[in-house]
Amino acid sequence: MRFIVSTSTLLKQLQAVNGASSSSTVLPILENFLFEIKEGILTISATDLQTSMTTSLPVESKEEGKIAIPSKILLDTLKTLPDQPIAFNVDDSTFAVEINAGDGKYKLSGENGDDFPKIPTVENASAVNLPASVLSEAINKTLFAVSNDELRPAMTGVFCELTPSHLTFVSTDAHKLVRYRRKDTKSEQTTSFILPKKALTLLKSSLPSDDVNVSVEYNNTSAFFRFGNINLICRLIDERYPDYEAVIPRNNTNLMTIDRALFLASLRRVVIFANKTTHQVRLKITGSELNISSEDIDFANEAHERLSCQYEGEDMEIGFNARFLIEMLNNMSGEEVTLEMSTPNRAGLLIPQTNDDKEDILMLVMPVMLNTYA
Repeated sequence: MRFIVSTSTLLKQLQAVNGASSSSTVLPILENFLFEIKEGILTISATDLQTSMTTSLPVESKEEGKIAIPSKILLDTLKTLPDQPIAFNVDDSTFAVEINAGDGKYKLSGENGDDFPKIPTVENASAVNLPASVLSEAINKTLFAVSNDELRPAMTGVFCELTPSHLTFVSTDAHKLVRYRRKDTKSEQTTSFILPKKALTLLKSSLPSDDVNVSVEYNNTSAFFRFGNINLICRLIDERYPDYEAVIPRNNTNLMTIDRALFLASLRRVVIFANKTTHQVRLKITGSELNISSEDIDFANEAHERLSCQYEGEDMEIGFNARFLIEMLNNMSGEEVTLEMSTPNRAGLLIPQTNDDKEDILMLVMPVMLNTYA
């Protein structure tokens, strides 16, 4: 089997799917890309058995065939080559691969393409089309709050709820929760599933910046994303997602609205002086004044800052992990943000103040018990 392709074109496609491959000691073939040529089209596949990605590109070739090529050595080689035509010669009996690029010749051992795991397809699937911008925004707004706790597998992914009136994406790690809702994108039928973090991370990096349509097909076990020449298929997390609506506090009578950028900058400074384990900051709100403070008793460090805000409610003192607040404010847009609270021991809600009626975003953060220092 022989084919010719441009180094830059090939490298771009390999980098797009490389994240799906796996350095598996149980199945070493997962460390390879599968190259398949049919009618002058090269299809490249990578998989870790849970998540698979494929991409295709035209190449110069009059032959058909398949070969598994080690991903790391191929990527490392292509990164160092200038943009030029590169020829692959594959010995179909020994699976030896010879690469010719300009004056260079490189040889490596491939594996039988028939031994590569079959890339799954989604059968009996329902489908919905989403603009790439909507999907990208949903991933960006929710991915940071996904849990890494393998003992609670449902929370290691993003919960997606499709209904005829809206789409909802939810993530939580039990300390913080994000609910991102789109009212401008709908599904004909109501359904829900949990998408794993790795698949969403891969989607985030490979979704195009121009607003193409992404076809999403899903059944009880898998979801299939198709855009441009990229296909991504992932196994869904087969767990029941926690009842997230039940943990969102409803009657929040204390409302603080503040400039998001000023609040964020202040928290970033004050947390430097906080305890390195708890990252605790204290918010003391009196009238239209917010006092942010932190202390690390072990090192006699402390910080205090004062900001002006709009506030409705009773004077209040509440503690939060500043890292969670910083993450949330970082993943919000809009100039102002409202922090809704009820009591110092109940969750606070961060809601951006924007004029976008298509988007509804709510972020919940659990408080921390305040140390009693003056």
